[in-house]
Amino acid sequence: MTTEALTSTEYIRHHLQNLTCGMHEGALHCAHSAEEAKEMGFWALNVDTLGMSLVLGVVFLVLFRSVAKRAAEGVPTGAQNFVEWIIEFIDNSVRGSFTGRSALVAPLALTIFIWIFLMNLMDLIPVDYVPQLAEHLGLGHFKVVPSTDPNATIGMAIGVFFLVIFYSIKIKGLGGFIGELTLQPFGKFGLPFNIFLEVVNLIAKPVSLALRLFGNMYAGEMIFILIALLPFYLQWTLSLPWAIFHILIVTLQAFIFMTLTIVYLDMAHQEHH
Repeated sequence: MTTEALTSTEYIRHHLQNLTCGMHEGALHCAHSAEEAKEMGFWALNVDTLGMSLVLGVVFLVLFRSVAKRAAEGVPTGAQNFVEWIIEFIDNSVRGSFTGRSALVAPLALTIFIWIFLMNLMDLIPVDYVPQLAEHLGLGHFKVVPSTDPNATIGMAIGVFFLVIFYSIKIKGLGGFIGELTLQPFGKFGLPFNIFLEVVNLIAKPVSLALRLFGNMYAGEMIFILIALLPFYLQWTLSLPWAIFHILIVTLQAFIFMTLTIVYLDMAHQEHH
């Protein structure tokens, strides 16, 4: 994949298109264009997003499990120090934002932070490397950053949303949950306004989680692609400072998603918010 072989517009479109596979004209097919992907309908799958998400999830589990199995008293190894530091950081974040009691919140926060961080970190791979490899393997497209796909970020946000609903009903009871939606904040005389405000507030939680992560990572990826269109000497001049700055964005977006998840679950454990 070279900028000489494609126009700037084609180059950008190529790098922003997922490897989408699904049923097309009665057969299983991988799309060669955004138009073909749309024709596949709802059940088309972004194979690159799913594949990279699973691979990075396995990397996270294998890494932490291997460190846990080798953990020993005395002077810890560098890997053990790093993992213990992350776990302590997550534990402090949970203690600072979550006032209830739950055995799920801390492991969930750790999983969200590391998994999203690894997804975001893929954005630091030079933008042409993976598409070129995909071309050699006979694949038309392959996006290596799952968090630049709204399907991935919305999927994770919906998972958090269901947990919020589950714990809201579990802690407050079905009647308490319905009462919270219908009687807050204006009491029984403001029922229509209460329902509207509370439903909007509830739906805004997953929407804000998904769009914030997607928007920031998509913008970062777009900047890398635009830099790749510049002359070679400008690419290195601009890409290195942006990559260094982007490390902060990669980490910050994972932290924000994790923190908001903790806060939303804390609100679900409270009688009123």
